[in-house]
Amino acid sequence: MEDDLMTEIGARRDEIADLTRDLVRIPTSNPPGLNYREICDFLGGRLERRGFDVEHVRAEGTPADSDAHPRWNMIARRDGAGPGDCVHFNSHHDVVEVGHGWTVDPFGGEIRDGRVHGRGACDMKGGLAASVVAVEAFCDMVPDFRGAVEISATADEETGGRGGVAHLAENGWFSPERVQHVIIPEPLNKDRICLGHRGVWWAEIETKGRIAHGSMPFLGDCAVRHMGAVLEEMERTLFPLLASKRTRMPVVPDGARSSTLNINAIHGGEPEAENPVEPQAPCVPDRCRIVIDRRFLIEEDISAVKREVADMMERVGASRPGFEYEIRDISEVLPNMTERDSPVAVAVAGAIRRILGKPPDYVVSPGTYDQKHIDRIGRLKNCVAYGPGILELAHQPDEWVGIDDMADSAKVMALTLLDILGPEGKSR
Repeated sequence: MEDDLMTEIGARRDEIADLTRDLVRIPTSNPPGLNYREICDFLGGRLERRGFDVEHVRAEGTPADSDAHPRWNMIARRDGAGPGDCVHFNSHHDVVEVGHGWTVDPFGGEIRDGRVHGRGACDMKGGLAASVVAVEAFCDMVPDFRGAVEISATADEETGGRGGVAHLAENGWFSPERVQHVIIPEPLNKDRICLGHRGVWWAEIETKGRIAHGSMPFLGDCAVRHMGAVLEEMERTLFPLLASKRTRMPVVPDGARSSTLNINAIHGGEPEAENPVEPQAPCVPDRCRIVIDRRFLIEEDISAVKREVADMMERVGASRPGFEYEIRDISEVLPNMTERDSPVAVAVAGAIRRILGKPPDYVVSPGTYDQKHIDRIGRLKNCVAYGPGILELAHQPDEWVGIDDMADSAKVMALTLLDILGPEGKSR
């Protein structure tokens, strides 16, 4: 049975590539959240024709949902011949903005040199396509499987997942009574099992000053200069402190095994003019804001992470008369890591050994993904990320995914299903 299933996946290699191309050609850019219903209808129609029960769930009331850009999610389920566990493959269907530097059409789905190119090909429409074909082949070749298989295509992972997996988890779709194993086909390389991710704290820091005429700055108090002192103190004390912290988590790449902080944005003074040739008002800026993206380790406590930044601001203020500031939370996610001996990790590891002839590498993602909601909201710990694609290609121009890598990953996914749900599998 195993050999026949692997042969069948191999015969569907071109189908995986074609499905990836079709998905890339639906531009689901987020923000603002384009064509979500279109991609859900496309996938739902395909799976309905193959005997799946399909539901479309709009995440009404979530922050980004609107009539102009509704947050649609698709969940498809196929029940087997008898009782058993449910294995769920979850992929996000949204992609980040295109950006600059492309040499191919970002939404053309061009196939060249054994690769499918386009925005989202790697992150993560290639993984979505591989999981769909793997599940379809498994259901065709093992019609007497036990339990159930589910596939979801969900919204807004690139902006936090509130309109996607978080909403579904809040409404019971990922409860342990309903789903027992979850695989998220994020692009972590086909020989890796991703056990979790670092934590993240996003915040806005604002320094305050006093407005005055730009020709008489001595009558005001420049908030930008105050922020310059903050940035200088970051370079002097905070960045070295974070670089000195190391984790036991197998985070990749190696630089992410330390704590990190990125300054995502900075703005000072009056709002920028819509017409770039219009001059800025001649005023001393009384406000300056930065957005920070602090990634932290499982060994760190979120309260200590925030206290480090507050202490830094107090140090700056001690040497600057009139220094005022405010720190505002934007979002936070705690670190997450599934154990290597969890049932789904063991099943995927065994499949990797048989397909690729080597043991898997166990890694942790430098950035968060939807496992956080499955764990924290759904209370389902038995979840890993496994999928085709090279992590470093995500969000890059000329993004691509290898067709052979997708086919190999689909074999691993199908064999995992066979191990857990097959007639002689480990399903309870």
